[in-house]
Amino acid sequence: MPDLKNWPMPRLLSTAARLVEHEWNDKLAGLGLTHAGVIALEVLAADGEMTQAQLANRVRVQAQTMGKTLGRLEVHGHIVRARSEVDRRRQIVQISDEGQLALKQAAELERLLSSGNGDQMDELKERLTVIIRRLGNTRFGIAAGEPIDIVELESFEDGD
Repeated sequence: MPDLKNWPMPRLLSTAARLVEHEWNDKLAGLGLTHAGVIALEVLAADGEMTQAQLANRVRVQAQTMGKTLGRLEVHGHIVRARSEVDRRRQIVQISDEGQLALKQAAELERLLSSGNGDQMDELKERLTVIIRRLGNTRFGIAAGEPIDIVELESFEDGD
């Protein structure tokens, strides 16, 4: 294995992110979840029911990508979809009780996965947040200072 101390920062971040994502997805699979599914559930838990298109827009993915994620969540009972009474062409999506429970379990898995020295983890989290906001703002055309709530999901769909 090459000497990691000589790797440039982007390679270190990319490799670390992939390893963490694989580890987390392995653990989430036991709950019937993926990383993308957790993000969708978090939005539904925080903002309440919405259409599939609104959810896709909220997490910055195509409606088709969100449809795949919702299909997996629905199979595991984490969400409920129903036709809108206002516009029968639209489906309203809401998190189920099972989804709420799975989201809490996923948060605990995530906490355990990122446990370590508190001060060092806080510093790493702060630095990574700066990188994500800077690069995310550029990628998504968001004005500087405007918050990024959720990172693009499409990259997480590739392995699902």
